[in-house]
Amino acid sequence: MMDTSVLWSNILDKIKQEINSLSFQTWFEETELYDFNNGVARIIVPYAIHKNHIMNNYSDIIKKNFLELTGNNVEIELCLKDDIVEESTTSVDNILEQEQPTNIYNNAYVNTNLNSRYTFENFIVGNSNKFAHAAALAVAENPGKTYNPLFIYGNSGLGKTHLMHAIGNYINKNSNKKVLYVTSEQFVSDFIGINKKDETGTNFSYVDFFKQKYRNIDVLIIDDIQYLGGATETQKEFFHTFNTLYGENKQIIISSDRSPDDLKILEDRLRTRFCWGLSVDIYPPDFELRVAILKKRIAGEAINKFIPDQVIEYMASNLGSDIRMLEGAVTRLVAYSTIMGSEIDLSLAIEALKDYVNKGLSEKNNINKIQKVVAEYFQISTEDLKSKKRNSNISFPRQIAMYLCRKLTDESFPKIGTEFGGKDHSTVMHSCEKIEKEISTNKDLANTIEKLEKEIK
Repeated sequence: MMDTSVLWSNILDKIKQEINSLSFQTWFEETELYDFNNGVARIIVPYAIHKNHIMNNYSDIIKKNFLELTGNNVEIELCLKDDIVEESTTSVDNILEQEQPTNIYNNAYVNTNLNSRYTFENFIVGNSNKFAHAAALAVAENPGKTYNPLFIYGNSGLGKTHLMHAIGNYINKNSNKKVLYVTSEQFVSDFIGINKKDETGTNFSYVDFFKQKYRNIDVLIIDDIQYLGGATETQKEFFHTFNTLYGENKQIIISSDRSPDDLKILEDRLRTRFCWGLSVDIYPPDFELRVAILKKRIAGEAINKFIPDQVIEYMASNLGSDIRMLEGAVTRLVAYSTIMGSEIDLSLAIEALKDYVNKGLSEKNNINKIQKVVAEYFQISTEDLKSKKRNSNISFPRQIAMYLCRKLTDESFPKIGTEFGGKDHSTVMHSCEKIEKEISTNKDLANTIEKLEKEIK
């Protein structure tokens, strides 16, 4: 039998010919065949979402190609990296190749409100948003069947709206489904219109319009749901709209600046429904992703000026994590250089972007500080905490650090995992549960945790 790496490479080559480039890169590019014994092929995938999506949508393709290459029928077992082997290093500036979908349909119906510029192809993927991107693509490929509703949350300027439009554009181009994107303000405005009377003295025509717009669709994408807070009657109407669409297996995609649990301004019955599907967090881009975003922006603008890597790295380090601000800074830098008649170098960038630089950012209670305090206490390095080393003198402090990050910050499990060298979110959850359990029976550990918390605070 041929080597597993060679076998899997051949299978991937075949799969690549059967599905589009975007789907292949998202679901198969980071997989590997761990072993193939007794009719069972164990395949390593990076996230739990890959396990569900590949098994539900691509298992037949995998089995078929195994049969063609080996002559054997196989069973597929998908495993996370942490379950079996040391994690593979992944590229944080993985930018998906642009490729037009093969099946394009013309949709003739009411305006979708989608921005055609926002697609999966030009969404820059890194460790900080890879899980959200994969979830969004899974929904786009199987609307109404996978993760319904999809709830995307995170701070402003991190790419939530881009992903939502990307889902809508993908569905719109690859199916005949009716897609509608609205902001919560637009939903409120449309609902208020129900109370308006037409020339006949009734509002029947507008009620019919409202129902047609929001219930005679296949995919509803609603942005910034937090702005429904305080609008009691509108929340009731959205509750009924949600129930109608969900009951008909129509896809619902929602975004907010906070998680469903933190949306206290909304009725409990709404927040509960938001948790029926999948909630994903988009968190701030790390340094490498900020560099990739800046380079993409520079290339996309076809700027006729050379911007040194030193300047790009300065911008990535000092301009915060708001993607809109990063992109705007490129425009300002180029304009400043043109007006001043000077080549772009570090000194010019510092002068041009002085108003963009975030000042006085606190390090208190952030992941980096927690890692530093824990590493110093256990006399190891922060690099050890982020490494793949599994010896107990490193793995146990790493678990403590993960526990403290979860307890003392508002960061999600995926975000914490990313900051510890790309660990899967399930690894972080396991570490937190283990430390929390041991604290209840181990007084020495409880005292150690207490000391570390005091030093961090």
